[in-house]
Amino acid sequence: MHNDRMRVPSRPSGRLVGLTVALALALTACGGEDPETPDGDADPNTTTSAAAEEPYLPVPDGVELTPQGSELALGDKATVAYELSQGEVGVLDITVTSLEKATFDLFVGWELTKDIKQTAPYFVRAKVTNVGETDVGSKKGASPVPLYAVDEENRLIESSLFTGSFKPCDGASFPKKFKPGDTMKACLVYLIPGKGELIAVSFRPSQDFDPIVWTGEVVPAKGEKKKRGKGNQGDN
Repeated sequence: MHNDRMRVPSRPSGRLVGLTVALALALTACGGEDPETPDGDADPNTTTSAAAEEPYLPVPDGVELTPQGSELALGDKATVAYELSQGEVGVLDITVTSLEKATFDLFVGWELTKDIKQTAPYFVRAKVTNVGETDVGSKKGASPVPLYAVDEENRLIESSLFTGSFKPCDGASFPKKFKPGDTMKACLVYLIPGKGELIAVSFRPSQDFDPIVWTGEVVPAKGEKKKRGKGNQGDN
């Protein structure tokens, strides 16, 4: 899967500010023609199988990583690993549970710039469990759940982070401490440039990683449903 990586950060304090869009270089192409098998008695299937069993990062005994390139549905769990810093590896079970299309009506109390109004807000909800041996918490600063949105142009878009609580969709970052065995329900806000569409959610910690992708039906944001329900009651 080919992706361009984009940054659409918004770290507001009472307002949404500082929207920037920076296209990175296109990531290297995935796939291609298989190289010719060299002469010899080595079985290419055996070689491929052995390589597939080798984890791309060191993980605790008994943890089996989800293969790179896996295509998952909502509700499917992936076990993934990524580098927090040199010598530190985080290992997570991630289950993406819903993809939700929101509107800026839910951003009550937040000042929206012209640039932000040209985006389309989406919420992504997930269950995350630390199955590694490292605390992946945000004690040293914001540590977002490592998921990207994928839009219709096949670009990776970072989640937006808030300095305060955003009640309709809170939990894009880990708490200060997120130790082995800890579980959280995460909700990530994505602002898709050009009022585009969210097509999938991707785990891709590095350029040469074949992404793990979740797809499924995009539904109206839960907050939107509650708001319409209250409005209908008020009209009666």
